[in-house]
Amino acid sequence: MDTTYFGRSFGVMVFKDSLMGQILYKQYVKTETNVLYQNGIEEIARRGIKIRAIICDGRKGLFQLFGDIPIQYCNFHQVKTIRNYLTKKPKMQASKELWALALLLVHTDRESFEGGLSDWYCKWEVFLNERVVAENGKTRYVHKKLRSAYRSLKTNLPWLFTWYDHIDLNIPNTTNAIDGHFANLKNKLRNHNGLSIERKKKFIGEFFKA
Repeated sequence: MDTTYFGRSFGVMVFKDSLMGQILYKQYVKTETNVLYQNGIEEIARRGIKIRAIICDGRKGLFQLFGDIPIQYCNFHQVKTIRNYLTKKPKMQASKELWALALLLVHTDRESFEGGLSDWYCKWEVFLNERVVAENGKTRYVHKKLRSAYRSLKTNLPWLFTWYDHIDLNIPNTTNAIDGHFANLKNKLRNHNGLSIERKKKFIGEFFKA
């Protein structure tokens, strides 16, 4: 499940069956919220469809909404978050090594990644915790973005390898299948610039029926 936008206040939230490739449900939104995702899941379940797992991005609080349903955090979104903190070409050695580890995320298993992250932290713990005295006399961390990148991986770790923990469910580890739909939809809409919101909705509705 994921959401894409067409301007600042108009988007479509889509729920797709990753095994059959079918669009199960969509809703138009002004703002992407956890409540709307929860409503979508509840509507799909109400229709009698059994939800075996959910693949989504890492919105704060989202993972806790769905009870015992296994949740897979999209590895692509996680890598994108790390890239935003470290850039694609970090300069510090610690950042280079953490970025290299993040790039392995979609190619490795839980034990290997957890071991690599633990080894990285042991090696760079002192560096990571360096502090400096600010002008107001209070101390602050020197490597704030690096800390944020590490904390993101550490915090999301329980949901990064749900596909591996439930190998029998054949869970994708990214939302790439639905992202591909979004890219194709936006390419087609570019040929129809100037459509009103209602006409865009009609176009999107027909697109997801195809």
